Amino acid sequence: MPLYRDECVVLRTHKLGEADRIVTMLSRQHGKIRAVAKGVRRTASKFGSRLEPFMVVDAQFYEGRSLDIVTQAESLGAYGAQIVADYGAYTAASAMVETADRLSEADAGLQQYLLLVGALRSLSRGEHHSSATLDSYLLRAMSIAGWAPSFGDCAVTGEPGPHSAFVVQLGGVVADRAAPPGTPRLDPATLGVLGSLLAGDWASVDATDERTRSRASGVVAAYAQWHLERSLRSLPHVDRSEHPLPVPLTHDGPEATARAVASTPAPSVPDPADSDLDP
Repeated sequence: MPLYRDECVVLRTHKLGEADRIVTMLSRQHGKIRAVAKGVRRTASKFGSRLEPFMVVDAQFYEGRSLDIVTQAESLGAYGAQIVADYGAYTAASAMVETADRLSEADAGLQQYLLLVGALRSLSRGEHHSSATLDSYLLRAMSIAGWAPSFGDCAVTGEPGPHSAFVVQLGGVVADRAAPPGTPRLDPATLGVLGSLLAGDWASVDATDERTRSRASGVVAAYAQWHLERSLRSLPHVDRSEHPLPVPLTHDGPEATARAVASTPAPSVPDPADSDLDP
């Protein structure tokens, strides 16, 4: 069987048999990879801890008929422990990898891989509020996939902005003459933070008040889920509060910590369909 090697970020895992796992990864050169990691659930496994969600690894594979086989894995970015130790970071990262899984197939490009790795690294370091990091990731991931939103010029006619009418189905803000009846309106502050999230202007994003970021989050959630054509299961659990929830204490390693965090009741989250848009 032919061998190949690639850098990968682990998206999710599934149990297989008594000791194996099926690992779904987004790779740098080969798109999305589903491979069997044999014996990784055993205590004596040499690389089982490296094949957990949110980890970045340099892996070697045997090419199989339906599923490849992981033969080696070296850690490149051990972000899992830091992420699962914080509720907000964990829920945001879960929504990120679910989105990457939906967007990325065998022909996924390098940009999606680099974007996800950068977002997970930022979450693990706590560089910005986890909710804002997620929103920025979602907007950029949708843009790379071909659904770049417009927050300035009209998405239909190209007429220069500013415009306040926002139509998810049409790709962003639209001029009044192109807006369907009853189109919701966005205030300038919300449009400003949305543009900053898309452009990566973190100085402006971090200076924005919580209420404005909350309205922007509702817009981002609605936009992403419309173009993905189905809801993201992780999104309702994302912690949008300014004060992160305490993390349940556990001394059984990252996997046990992740289970404990996942079982923590999620805070209330504004529904994307009710995102404080002014009619």
